[in-house]
Amino acid sequence: MSDPSGEVCADNTPAQTLPSLTTLGAAPQPHIMFVPARTGTNIDLRIHTSLMSFDVAAGPWSPAAAGFTVTVVVHLVDTETGEPRHLPIAEPHEWARAIFSDVDAAQGYFLGAVDPDTGRHRDGQLAYRLYLDPDRRAIRVPRQLVVCPHYRLSTVDDGPEIRIVATA
Repeated sequence: MSDPSGEVCADNTPAQTLPSLTTLGAAPQPHIMFVPARTGTNIDLRIHTSLMSFDVAAGPWSPAAAGFTVTVVVHLVDTETGEPRHLPIAEPHEWARAIFSDVDAAQGYFLGAVDPDTGRHRDGQLAYRLYLDPDRRAIRVPRQLVVCPHYRLSTVDDGPEIRIVATA
């Protein structure tokens, strides 16, 4: 459904397929999906997934590292007005895990309601990150890249169940 870069469909509408982290190219334009929330009334999830390369020098107590940063930002908006809305984190968490599962569903970090690049609070969005080595295997977050707290995504079923079924 989406073009090879994963950005948009041929008719310029957002893609409705999960991006492949093994083939998604590093690009300034994110892969975008619009989906209605299952747990909220009149709430849409606008899911932006981007992949950027990184190469950081060694720092005190931190080895040099290179690879890719996968950022998933879930915008929670009112279907009618486009204004930010609140939604419990269970459903956005499941979308992030579904996207990360292309590489490793047990890895990934929840950053919170922040801009993932600055760490500043942003209403109506939740940010997630996954870090990959050059061979696109999940790695721990390189300390040099942390600009805000990173919380490991739980792999334990600890909340309301929402399962995102991903088909290739």
